[in-house]
Amino acid sequence: MRLVVDKKAVAEELDKIAAFMELKGENPFRVRAFRSAARTVKGLPKSIETALEDGSLASTRGIGPSTLQVIHDVMASGRSQLLEDLRGQVPPGLVDMLAISGLGVARIRQIHSTLGIETLPELEVAALDGRLAKLPRFGHRTASNIAKAIAYLQRSREFKLVHHATDEAERLVGALGRMPRVTAAIVAGDLRRRCELVRDLVVLLIADATPADVFQRLSQLPGIQEFASRDERRVTVQFAGGGTATIVVTTPVNAGTVLVQVTGSPEHLAQVESHARSLGYTTSGAALWRGSTFVPTPDEQTFYRALGLELIPPELREGSDEITAAETGGLPSLVEAGDLRGVLHCHTPDSDGSSSIEELALAAREAGYEYLGVSDHSHSAAYAGGLSATDLRRQGDEIDAVNAAVSGIRVLKGVESDILPDGALDYDAATLDTLDFVIASIHNRLTMPKDEMTARLLTAIDNPYVTIIGHPTGRLLLARSAYEVDLDRVFEKAATSGVAIEINADPHRLDLDWRVLRRARDLGVVIAIGADAHNAAGLSNVSFGVGVARKGWLTRKHVLNTQSCGEFIAFAQDRRNP
Repeated sequence: MRLVVDKKAVAEELDKIAAFMELKGENPFRVRAFRSAARTVKGLPKSIETALEDGSLASTRGIGPSTLQVIHDVMASGRSQLLEDLRGQVPPGLVDMLAISGLGVARIRQIHSTLGIETLPELEVAALDGRLAKLPRFGHRTASNIAKAIAYLQRSREFKLVHHATDEAERLVGALGRMPRVTAAIVAGDLRRRCELVRDLVVLLIADATPADVFQRLSQLPGIQEFASRDERRVTVQFAGGGTATIVVTTPVNAGTVLVQVTGSPEHLAQVESHARSLGYTTSGAALWRGSTFVPTPDEQTFYRALGLELIPPELREGSDEITAAETGGLPSLVEAGDLRGVLHCHTPDSDGSSSIEELALAAREAGYEYLGVSDHSHSAAYAGGLSATDLRRQGDEIDAVNAAVSGIRVLKGVESDILPDGALDYDAATLDTLDFVIASIHNRLTMPKDEMTARLLTAIDNPYVTIIGHPTGRLLLARSAYEVDLDRVFEKAATSGVAIEINADPHRLDLDWRVLRRARDLGVVIAIGADAHNAAGLSNVSFGVGVARKGWLTRKHVLNTQSCGEFIAFAQDRRNP
């Protein structure tokens, strides 16, 4: 059994070796060979285990004897001896600097040789105190940009995007669930609450063995590099690929209590404990007690029921008013992925997508959807191959042809039209009138003052052809902050105008933020969940959007694309024909 030693982990080892070699000043051809091998491994059509076993990896272009040996080492032990040797020859902090925009190998060597800097914290201090700006070919602007890049890099390393964390957790749970005497492996923590960013991977193991026995077996798994910390019930492990995870072990009789403890936010757990004390219970250690009497809790429902509460969905365990709602029967019946009848916001090769309309339609039908909303970029988005009015008409003909050829799914004609700085859309009314729906989004001039940006969105909402406001705050998680906008005014206008606001399900965006969704819901805003899919695989983004909707306390009735195809079209057409 191997633990999270997959294509991604192997490719990361090869990339790290290339980086160390480059900084060491080794032959550029050798550096390129390791980078090429990393790309080859990432793109393998089969698992790396299969490619090694059937011998196909050895004959794959881009894999040579040296890189193949590294791959064998990593797969066998979870680490590369070559990389370990290089770590002793090059300060690891110099490799970290390669991730900073504007810093190449030559500049890093210059910084190291001139200032003696070997770590990111040292570099940040030098960028702020003026030493970096004084180096030849640097200057104050470059130093300032480097300081900002370091701050961003440190934050991005603290968190993972949810889809990356999900991939890691699925591999981890698959491996841990096969360990002897482990009866279940369950993802917990931020990821189980479906947070948009995940700080720590947490997995609960339910086992009919002591934690010490489980930890002993865990330490023997390939891919485990070290135990970073440990107590009697949990251990933080570090993998050869650089990731970490916290593993918690419990017996079946306490599983409910422990799963609550390792899932809820600190605020939720504090409220649970306070509520429990008011009833004479405590959640001391890894168990529920009533006075000195142990209360078995084999599952979460038993735990919450003992405290007079409904089972609180993991997504709601954030410490707002979920305890009161659970006590009074006020928890909503949250929207499910299966409630969605249509998938919206999909891009094709006509702009910046890679799957054809027919391929998207077939994938949507296979996923169980009744309709698919195609919405390529508009002509103002030249960087994304935006469509002219003529292109839209031609695409409309193609959609008609797909609808005639493919049964069981209806493709709708739409567009993601840019909202111009004055709030106008970049098509005339005659062009927009040929479409089934219109998503209006802001893609440029993101630094406008708050009042101007708010007015821009309000003007767009006034356009009778606008069905949905796309990614309404423009954020890119770990990359770009939301633009300044008065969301209350936008919500109020959207609610009274009959315009939906999007939860953009692209895991790099997840915009609208779940923290403001209840406010939008309470004001009567209709919410659309948009995949923002740029290929057929991107349709699965919807699951992340549903997670956001559930965190925002949304039910089926609050989400636009839980409606039938006919109802959705009627919603879009109502404003055009008042």
